[in-house]
Amino acid sequence: MTPYITYENLQNHNILQYIYADSETDYYWSDDFSEQFYISLAQAGFICVTHAQEEQLFLLPEIQKSYAVLDFENLHISKKVLKLLRKEQFELRFNSAFDEVIAQIQSSFEPCWLTGDYATLMQKLASKKYDNFSLFSCELFDKEKGTLIAGEIGYITQGVYTSLSGFCSKEKAYANWGTLQLVLLAQALEKSVKFWNLGHPYMEYKIALGAKVLTRDTFLERWYQ
Repeated sequence: MTPYITYENLQNHNILQYIYADSETDYYWSDDFSEQFYISLAQAGFICVTHAQEEQLFLLPEIQKSYAVLDFENLHISKKVLKLLRKEQFELRFNSAFDEVIAQIQSSFEPCWLTGDYATLMQKLASKKYDNFSLFSCELFDKEKGTLIAGEIGYITQGVYTSLSGFCSKEKAYANWGTLQLVLLAQALEKSVKFWNLGHPYMEYKIALGAKVLTRDTFLERWYQ
């Protein structure tokens, strides 16, 4: 049975340490979509998605069993992406098309967990400033056409950038632009954060980018350094 988690649990050091040590449990659930609770989850190392049941949306915070982590000195840039970089047909922006990025993510995945109250919460978080938390969109445009080709949303907290979700165009003309967006984002983040938390390690593109797989214990040790 998936345990229920509250804001008060996160403020209790003993409970939080018990959660971290419970290697059998990774997902928790809540019906609290408040900004305060979400930020506290993010600062404790949880990554949140959602689950719909009987037309109600629930928050699913996950403290993962393993993480894909990119240290920027390990960033790998393929020959195809290097070729795109030389052409300079792109423009990288931040928070200039947040709603469009959300809409593109929603249309790219079926079902999509970034919906309903969660999507509304993302919009609230992106529009305000908080201590030790900043959520934003990253967008890659075709510079000549002004078209949004790839993008993602994520946040910085504890000096770490965490990806939530993203999309890229499936048009043949924009092959490898999704990877290009990741490389450009990594280069933009390098001077301002300790490392990039890419979340679940089982997606091949993360390893190809240069990410290493860390266990929960190792990840949390680095998270709180």
